[in-house]
Amino acid sequence: MKMNPQDQHFLEHHQEITRRWFLGRIGLGIGGIAFSGMGQKLFADTAAEPSWLPGNSHFKPRARRVIAIHLAGSPPQQDLFDPKPLLKELDGQPCPDHLMANEIFPFIKGHPKILASPYEFQRHAKTGMHFSELMPELSQVSEEICMIHSMHTDQFNHAPAQMFIYTGSPRFGRPSMGSWLTWGLGSANQNLPAYVVLVSGGKTPSSGKSVWGSGFLPSVHQGVQCRTSGDPVLYLGNPPGIDGVTRRGSIDAIQALDRIAATKDADPETITRIEQYELAYRMQTSVPEVMDLGKEDPKTLEMYGIGNEPSSFARNCLLARRMVEQDVRFVQLFDWGWDTHGTNPSDDIIHQLPKKCQETDRPVAALIKDLRQRGLLDDTLVIWTGEFGRTAMNEERNGSTYLGRDHHPHCYSMWMAGGGVKGGYTHGETDEFGYRITRDPVGVHDLQATILHLMGFDHEQLTYPYQGRDFRLTDVHGDVIRDLLA
Repeated sequence: MKMNPQDQHFLEHHQEITRRWFLGRIGLGIGGIAFSGMGQKLFADTAAEPSWLPGNSHFKPRARRVIAIHLAGSPPQQDLFDPKPLLKELDGQPCPDHLMANEIFPFIKGHPKILASPYEFQRHAKTGMHFSELMPELSQVSEEICMIHSMHTDQFNHAPAQMFIYTGSPRFGRPSMGSWLTWGLGSANQNLPAYVVLVSGGKTPSSGKSVWGSGFLPSVHQGVQCRTSGDPVLYLGNPPGIDGVTRRGSIDAIQALDRIAATKDADPETITRIEQYELAYRMQTSVPEVMDLGKEDPKTLEMYGIGNEPSSFARNCLLARRMVEQDVRFVQLFDWGWDTHGTNPSDDIIHQLPKKCQETDRPVAALIKDLRQRGLLDDTLVIWTGEFGRTAMNEERNGSTYLGRDHHPHCYSMWMAGGGVKGGYTHGETDEFGYRITRDPVGVHDLQATILHLMGFDHEQLTYPYQGRDFRLTDVHGDVIRDLLA
């Protein structure tokens, strides 16, 4: 039934003096007052400003960009970088009792047996680093590598451990390392995302896409996953029947509405939406161009091991170089398949581990050589790591006859290269079983603090206010490991 004008006015008047209406309006009023004080910062946080300007970091950085290579599932340190002769002497014998005291394993039951590495190691003449026969190419760039044998974590399941190393917390909801850095530094390329993610190995990490999420930071800082086949970024291209002019007109209309909403509601996510629409429009040209390997020199493709049927990991390594060449701030490579429990040939250290090393050894070494010859390595930090280590014992889950190792948080090996770290340097030691750290431990928050330091940040000062307190990547922990710095 249609109301007469007088009744309509009466209804609207009483609606406007209800408690719900009053609280809603006063909330916007308070929000507007608060926003007036922080508006400039919010707009600055979400704007894609050039990053290489004085004042955007706390001090002069040693690295401008990061390539973080994560071997999801975690490679066994005893089979790749940290040989233990005692394991060969005790191979197949019951594990010493002192290693079992107060231990809880995800899968090992009963009293396990010692497992020696089936692989031979060679010591690099100049650096003294040990490399397994599974890593012949990486050994050739030993002088660029800063090897850490004393990493440790307090998580022994994949998803929490992956979240911990990249967000500083084993629980969902915190911003990832790449998000912190792009929030702190902004983007150096207006036509590409500041934070790009490339995935290989057939699946995403156990922690899912939250491991490159922006958490409570503005969502413009979350990682953008690019694919190596088909459309590099889903939904980036124009829909069928829509040309560029129509697309531009649609975006302009949406942006106009968003700007009205931003002025009225002062919601920083609206500003993010505006920036994302503009970036997506520019990416329609820039992303396919940077993802196209057709213009690469055949010798470069051969160096990475990219032939007629290239591994997706090899392509991702070359794409990472192309992206940092265009000043993408943070490139994250996740490669699944390193969870070598030994339950069958697809996850043991005799069949699966050599397969994964063959897929990755050559491309990673090529990436370091390529960055060096192009003058990019000195200000590009390369990180190679898993989420934890592997046990010195054979898992033998359910009586399996295949060789494999369970999860191990107490120590593991990882390395960094370029970007202000010492090349040809080895940090930390483990005991004769490769089971506990004996010198110079490095915790996850220490690693994060060191990476932020190399990028020009005091990790205690890179904070963001949320839910009543200031948060940071390193939570309330972490020390810069200065022995790693060049």
